[in-house]
Amino acid sequence: MINRIIADISDYIFVSDKPTEADAVFLPGGSHPQQPEYAAELYHQGMARWMIPSGGVSVKLEKWAGVRSKAEIYNGDYQSDCEFFTDVLVKNGVPLSAIIGEDKSGHTRDNAFLSRKAADERGVEIKRALIVCKAFHARRCLMLYQMAFPEAEIKVCPVYCYNITKDNWYKSEKGIDRVLGELARCGNQFAGDIKEYCMKNCVTD
Repeated sequence: MINRIIADISDYIFVSDKPTEADAVFLPGGSHPQQPEYAAELYHQGMARWMIPSGGVSVKLEKWAGVRSKAEIYNGDYQSDCEFFTDVLVKNGVPLSAIIGEDKSGHTRDNAFLSRKAADERGVEIKRALIVCKAFHARRCLMLYQMAFPEAEIKVCPVYCYNITKDNWYKSEKGIDRVLGELARCGNQFAGDIKEYCMKNCVTD
């Protein structure tokens, strides 16, 4: 019984797709360089023309959280997730002309919808996109970016941070807290949106 529950949660939270050619790569905010490093790899593979890093400062800390790894390489005086991610992208060979940054968001919903605003302001049409995010953040990112870009086909290409994976999250307190926190947010944060959608499009009586 418990193993089935763990498996179901794992399959739901840890969305992972094979990268395919797209118009853009979305980078919801963070302080780990693995996200923009992987996005840069995808850029050089010709997977996408545009990189869209997003993120301001931590809502809880009211400032930028700081570089979590490889600070000896990425040692700028960063003031936001977007500024940090942009520097990592550039240092990994992505030209500034391919980057559409958004530095005002403080949480994942804003990452998605302010990225939409930034893309629209640049006149960039996105029909297919990839999301490069932390693995345990994958489902919520997919849900929110899909809401912000309802016309786009979106795939998730996760990276692993904090040593939390689909296969080990339930073996540590940190992993359990992270994943179950995401599970709760995927219900609580979308309740109003899903209800409104269902009432408009699904309810027949």
